[in-house]
Amino acid sequence: MEINQITEQILKCAFKVHSELGPGLLESAYEACLYYELKQSGLLVEKQKALPLVYYDIELDAGYRIDLLVQNKVIVEIKAVEAFNDVHTAQVLTYLKLSKCKIGLLLNFNVSSLKHGIKRLVN
Repeated sequence: MEINQITEQILKCAFKVHSELGPGLLESAYEACLYYELKQSGLLVEKQKALPLVYYDIELDAGYRIDLLVQNKVIVEIKAVEAFNDVHTAQVLTYLKLSKCKIGLLLNFNVSSLKHGIKRLVN
């Protein structure tokens, strides 16, 4: 699958989850449901994937975890916040850099319409 097909399927599943649950839940609830929907759609998905930090020759387990890694190509970071702020964007961009993935989706489920809670980021 190409990146655009993958992100389209991710967003389709995210809209389904948001339509069913609405805003107001914890991030972990949305993550679990989106993981389920993505698996049901046939995509390869890893949940809470450890992301080591490599500093020169040293690999550090700094406790970074990607919410969802889809098809080993797209990082999905899930939020349930009033609004995105700069640190959310920086987090995804850093994850993209460390993982060498090119595309990240920052999804905020704490919105009345999910279309207002989507940010696509490119490394």
